[in-house]
Amino acid sequence: MSGRSRPVYGTLCVLLTLVVSACGAWLGAGDNPVDGLRIMVPNTPGGGYDTTARTVARVLEETGTASDVQVFNLPGAGGTVGLQRIVDERGNKDLALQMGLGVVGASHVTHGPATVGQTTPIARLIDEPEAVVVRKDSPYRTIGDLISAWRKAPARLRVGGGSSLGGPDHLLPMELARTIGLDPKRVEYVAYDGGGGDLLPALLDGKVDFATSGFGEFLDQIDAGQLRVLAVTSDRPVPALDGVPTLKASGIPLVFDNWRGIVAPPGIGAAARQRWIDVLTELHASRQWQAELARHGWTDAFATGDTFKAYLARQDKAVADLVAHLGLNVTA
Repeated sequence: MSGRSRPVYGTLCVLLTLVVSACGAWLGAGDNPVDGLRIMVPNTPGGGYDTTARTVARVLEETGTASDVQVFNLPGAGGTVGLQRIVDERGNKDLALQMGLGVVGASHVTHGPATVGQTTPIARLIDEPEAVVVRKDSPYRTIGDLISAWRKAPARLRVGGGSSLGGPDHLLPMELARTIGLDPKRVEYVAYDGGGGDLLPALLDGKVDFATSGFGEFLDQIDAGQLRVLAVTSDRPVPALDGVPTLKASGIPLVFDNWRGIVAPPGIGAAARQRWIDVLTELHASRQWQAELARHGWTDAFATGDTFKAYLARQDKAVADLVAHLGLNVTA
């Protein structure tokens, strides 16, 4: 090669190197994990929200979708302390709230200034049937045994739940009582706002006679024979609970499902909202997440963006109507 051609060749090599490097960086941008995400849990460790959020964070990291996802707990007032915090964090694109039916209900019971309608809906993740659970030495062997005793002496049976007033664990026994002909105001409900982490020892120690909660929080104790599930509230039997009947199949015409999702602060902008949606869409598509659904007995209920926004608005209205109908419209 002549001396005159070498500068041209060298220039081309440099240009080609720059182009390849730029293309490589551009092509790899979608593969780089998102950094700096934080998920707030509005109750204490061990409950359903906490389990869901920490599972989300772990799977995001395992799949390389996000790195160093931080989960922290801010309990209080049935989740409305966390709801207020997320509303106050206007424009914070890195923060999200793990929430669900319980937060919606508590917001109406406590009359707090923050509402779910003020948040930025990101995604609904799962549905989870509730379960009616007793300890292994309970005299109630079937849901029929329990209902019979409850009808005879409603004030003598204490029911525990992993949510405060307005939460799913509270609304379920109220609806169940109404369905079987009891006045919901006679139900002796004991709230354990920390979810399964606080409810489990109370149930095992006999502080409550039965519990209504998401069964996924108690699978280990159920498998170990410490707890017995009398019925589930779903429309169909739950594969993870072989032989356990639904309320409907037991002659009680009630179907009740809990759900969990993620919302962000208001005012984060379309790009930040889409980033959260993309991250959770990748989570949902992963085999690791599908395995977690099966392991916890969760039902896939994935919906994002405007679809989730519309669902959340419908739920907000339905829960407000239910709270008012049950006479729970009082400050907790």
